[in-house]
Amino acid sequence: MKSERRFQKRVEDFICDNCKKKVEGDGYTDHCPRCLWSKHLDISPGDRRESCEGDMKPIMVKVTGGKNIIYYRCLSCGVIRKVKAVEGDSIDEIIKLTKNSFYEKR
Repeated sequence: MKSERRFQKRVEDFICDNCKKKVEGDGYTDHCPRCLWSKHLDISPGDRRESCEGDMKPIMVKVTGGKNIIYYRCLSCGVIRKVKAVEGDSIDEIIKLTKNSFYEKR
């Protein structure tokens, strides 16, 4: 069976497993804005079909066309995923990740 790649908006609040911040979701929230950690829940964005449910550690930032793209590694299964940083994300945490980062011009 082929997996659907369509985004599914879900408004969900959660408590970050890493820093314990209560995060209010807006339907697009997929990581903690304080520490940038995430959870391995989706196969396709928003589908909540991933059985792993491991913690996703932010490992680097790629800057493309002026946008910060956060890369994650799942601590349970090792998969790598990426997501755009959003307004409200900790700039201090993004800066810390830049030591592992690379930049692309568009």
